[in-house]
Amino acid sequence: MITILGLVSALSFAPAPVPARAAAPAVDRKPTKLATLVPKGSSYHKSLLAMAEAWKGGPDGGAPVTIYPDGTMGGEADMVRRMRAGQLQAALISVTGLREIDPSVTALQNLPLLFENLDEAAAVRTMLLPRIEKTLADKGFVSLFFGDVGWVRFFTKEPVKTPDDMKRVKFFTWSGSTDQADFMKGMGWNPVLLETADILPGLQTGLIDGAPVVPFFALKAQLFGVAKNMLEIDWAPLVGALVVTQKAWNELPPSLREHCRASAARTGAEITENSRKENDEAVEAMKKRGLVVQPMTPELKAGWRAFMEPIWPKLRGLDVPADLYDEVMRIVAELRAAKR
Repeated sequence: MITILGLVSALSFAPAPVPARAAAPAVDRKPTKLATLVPKGSSYHKSLLAMAEAWKGGPDGGAPVTIYPDGTMGGEADMVRRMRAGQLQAALISVTGLREIDPSVTALQNLPLLFENLDEAAAVRTMLLPRIEKTLADKGFVSLFFGDVGWVRFFTKEPVKTPDDMKRVKFFTWSGSTDQADFMKGMGWNPVLLETADILPGLQTGLIDGAPVVPFFALKAQLFGVAKNMLEIDWAPLVGALVVTQKAWNELPPSLREHCRASAARTGAEITENSRKENDEAVEAMKKRGLVVQPMTPELKAGWRAFMEPIWPKLRGLDVPADLYDEVMRIVAELRAAKR
């Protein structure tokens, strides 16, 4: 939580008035244009607005920020293109958009069912971040925070329990994930490449029968009105980051950069904490309005893991860079050995 501390002047014991300090001169600084898919009015959006206020009130004239929510600047690949063209300076995007900058980020998300819990996923992310942040910097981008918004779950029109059940489902896949889609087709699944804004129309028209999304998004976008079934599977953490172009970042004075980075870190932690809680609340809200939840029993979980474990090595070098894949597997093994 970001608090604003008021300044109290104790003048009653002063022997003489203290001359007021001259106000810092105003700086005519262009706004940082920040785009995102997060819905307007959501807790994510409110956290970003609070961060924008903190940036605006920073030292050396502050850094004004204009936020474009709801995908008004296009999909995440479009946002990256706009940042490279100088039309945007920042974006809060998921791994789908981040991989347009560098594929190393896929190691944080694109190994389904690998992580036992969100704490394990966060620990792996923390250990990989120095390397990933360097690769992003080499491509001209500065990452100000990484986080996750909880587990991706399967929302479908018809009930799904097993991997074989998924073979009859035409399901949404982000339009930038062509390699992943091709691989899934080889598994006998039926991915359909779409932008996020096309999920609900796709469900309504029959273009798709389901979507792997976080529950909060399913509630906010009203997907559960059509896709009335949810498999309670911890498929993968939905990971994202706030990135800004190196050019725009370098135009800020050092003291302001330090202020903005600290504010962004608090915002990232806040979004991660709030979103995990909101996903649980979203599931309960949807259940009251007709959502049918298929629990992930130990037997079902064992079947899904048996299905996925032989697939992970096939993702090495395809959807996840080989060296990052090896590093993730090493870290996971060490974490679990230490836990035992």
